[in-house]
Amino acid sequence: MRKYLQIVDRHRATKGARFVNILIDRITFNLLFFAAGFLGGILDGILGIYYFTKFFDKLSELGKFADVIITSIIFFFYIFLIEYFTKGRSLGKFVTGTRVIMTDAAEPTIKDYFIRNIIRLVPFDSLSFLGQNGWHDSWSDTRVIDIKNYEAEKQTKSDIDSLGNKEIA
Repeated sequence: MRKYLQIVDRHRATKGARFVNILIDRITFNLLFFAAGFLGGILDGILGIYYFTKFFDKLSELGKFADVIITSIIFFFYIFLIEYFTKGRSLGKFVTGTRVIMTDAAEPTIKDYFIRNIIRLVPFDSLSFLGQNGWHDSWSDTRVIDIKNYEAEKQTKSDIDSLGNKEIA
């Protein structure tokens, strides 16, 4: 069981910031998908091979359910890799000044990011953030925090703890 720090929960990102995070991340993901299709079409036209065009035609024939499953899996890998390589910050989190940390304030490991993001595949998880924490936060012991407020409180506590200590110049 992880240690639970109240400072982490005091500086959780607001529901509005969380909504903006997912909105920006979804728009970015869709734009990347569109760009991949567009570039594939251009390459097909230039090279005359039509590999990408045939591939995207086959994907369009799969049906709505398969489309949702495939897109969800690709989105899982997109967010998982982005959060892992940017230490808990997707594009949406960069914009809103938030990031992912563990409930004990530790940096999440690759396993923690994996668990956090695989839970996003659970139906209706995207609506669960309307509660106190999203399922992908609660079940993985992670929190999305407001970095500025969190760091300010940590600095204040550090300053208070160092009162009375001699400074060596």
